[in-house]
Amino acid sequence: MSQSLVKIAAVWLLGLMLAVAGAIVSINLVNNSIAGPQQPVREYLSALQKGDGEKALGLLRASVPQSNPAMLDGTALQTAAARITDVKLGDAEERGGNQVMVPMDYAIDGSHLRTEFLLERSGTEWLFFHKWSFVPAALPVMDVTVVNSSEATLNGVPVNMPNGRNSFAVFYPGEYEAALNGQYFSAPATRATVTGGDARPASLNLLTEATNTLKDAVSGKVKEFLDSCADEADKQQKLQPDCPFYHATNNRVMDGTIDWSITDYPTVSIEPFGGRWVVAPLNGKARIKARQVDLFTGAPTNINSVHDFSFTTRLDIDGDTVKLTPQINY
Repeated sequence: MSQSLVKIAAVWLLGLMLAVAGAIVSINLVNNSIAGPQQPVREYLSALQKGDGEKALGLLRASVPQSNPAMLDGTALQTAAARITDVKLGDAEERGGNQVMVPMDYAIDGSHLRTEFLLERSGTEWLFFHKWSFVPAALPVMDVTVVNSSEATLNGVPVNMPNGRNSFAVFYPGEYEAALNGQYFSAPATRATVTGGDARPASLNLLTEATNTLKDAVSGKVKEFLDSCADEADKQQKLQPDCPFYHATNNRVMDGTIDWSITDYPTVSIEPFGGRWVVAPLNGKARIKARQVDLFTGAPTNINSVHDFSFTTRLDIDGDTVKLTPQINY
């Protein structure tokens, strides 16, 4: 073989070796990047941020426990993932049995958190490129309770709360916020962060309170009742009217002189009790002015007395209608 042919063959062989080496390097680069185990995690996180629950569930290969699915798609899901920032995916760590763990460090509301995803090698594509899939698991379930309400909002979405409680399947990682913002009843927002699927998330418990709107409405009805009662007592000239207040005397009171007025109106407090909303006992003060005649001496004197009074009421709410029924023992 001539020397020129040997040189040509050597060049071709060197080129082939370089091509093979380049192909091996390329395959390794692809397997460590877009074909690496981190890629399904990236796609899963992207699906969460887009609110695409169907894709996220398919990627995670998760089963959905018996629960309310309201948090698994759309706005609720987007909101759960919206506060995830500073995401950093770590190197895959071998777990044996063709499985690896991919760590994800991130922050939610300034708190630094970590979620570990377990993936398994599920085949190859184009002969050389590894294919990775999440190891199947069940989604976590979050419990939510609310005092004396059959509804609430979770991640901005209205949800039903039969008997004041419900359970919701949730994706992870994410943050979930429950609140109640009604016309007459509300509860401060409460949040819980879900970082993984291996433990039940913290419950969200809404402590419902009567709003100022309801308190003002009840206060107005209490004032209306007491003023009306005092006016009626004046018209009927009664010392002991059908009201929470009365005056007792052994003297004769002159007709036409009795004048009742409320000096201190009750402060309204509304609390949950036995699955209902109850108004705490209403305490106030009433003043009576009148002229009386001493039955023994016949001397006239003025009455100007302030009496404490207390009574209870029954509160009923039907939609936007507030009904107050005084409960008075005469």
